[in-house]
Amino acid sequence: MAKENIIQKLEGYDDIIRENVVLEKYGFDYQAKKGEVRSIIDALHPAKLDLIVSEIVQETPSAKSMKLVSVDGILPPFQAGQYINVFVETGGVRTSRPYSIASSPTQTGYYEITVRRVDNGFVSNYLLDELKLGDRLTSSAPSGNFHYNPLFHGDRLAFIAGGSGITPFMSMIRELADKNLDRRLHLFYGSRIEDDVIYRKEIERIESVHKNFTWDLVVSEPNSSFCGLKGFIHVDLIREKIDGPDWMFFVCGPEAMYQFCLPELEKMPMPGRKTKIEVMGASKNITAHPGWPENVKAGDAFSVAIKGKKTISALASEPLMISLERAGLVIPALCRSGECSLCRTKLLSGKVYQPNGVKLRKSDRVFGYIHPCMAYPITDIEILL
Repeated sequence: MAKENIIQKLEGYDDIIRENVVLEKYGFDYQAKKGEVRSIIDALHPAKLDLIVSEIVQETPSAKSMKLVSVDGILPPFQAGQYINVFVETGGVRTSRPYSIASSPTQTGYYEITVRRVDNGFVSNYLLDELKLGDRLTSSAPSGNFHYNPLFHGDRLAFIAGGSGITPFMSMIRELADKNLDRRLHLFYGSRIEDDVIYRKEIERIESVHKNFTWDLVVSEPNSSFCGLKGFIHVDLIREKIDGPDWMFFVCGPEAMYQFCLPELEKMPMPGRKTKIEVMGASKNITAHPGWPENVKAGDAFSVAIKGKKTISALASEPLMISLERAGLVIPALCRSGECSLCRTKLLSGKVYQPNGVKLRKSDRVFGYIHPCMAYPITDIEILL
């Protein structure tokens, strides 16, 4: 039997032929829309965003919030908790840093980010001290997996924030307020001092209006006049405020907070899948991490040969990505925390230290790929870019 005859025997063939005749006569001419689908996709998932600083607010002595609008007036949608990677050039170095979007997803006119000063901070000091209204920035599109999923996370969410780690939660809290969501939120906000609590007035206002949102401020170094919770966010406090095991925990803050709070959460009667963690970049003291070789000191420098390009020097205590950027070699990056895999690079020879939590594929480990954002040279190495 001929191939054409076999097709005609298939169930529904005649219906398809009749529908095709109708569409040819009355259907829409999609040739007129040629290229429109691509433009829509590019608007929703752009390779980069050109932004203008429209407003700068001094939130605390150490932090400023910045509203960023699009040059062409279009900002892609995002989910509360996601971030953008902001690219800057300072001191002759082209680099980037990820910042969580603090504004609500309902706000389509701008993205708000908050920058807090970091000791010896390279990018944060530039953004805080030199950026001004009308300046232009380039960023990635929104990215990241630190967001709410109704299929897995339920409707009772507990946030543990430290310092500028409040920013992804601020987006979630603002979304709840904007949409009047039927979702229960409780925020534990840890701060070293009371005067450095970002968004405090707005958090208090939202709590006063929306009864399904509550929060506790915990200050680790309070002054004598502070009458609130003091110390750290420990398991007894969490148990006192959280009624029952059906809560989903989100954690975002500095490395020191993770080292204290995550073991405290492990004391709770709940499975590990009920905790979601946002990684906040490279460690300030990588040499103190488990598995760091004792014979390698923080100030040691090693040779990094980039095959077919040049050879540079890199500090053991500095992520390889930063050493490459200082040498004028910019590689793709988003999270800079070992999660997104965008900076995946072939290690041809030598050894690097990669801390626990870097999400390398099994095949990457087998075939010698690393994430330079979280890889530290501990011998002379050769890489392929």
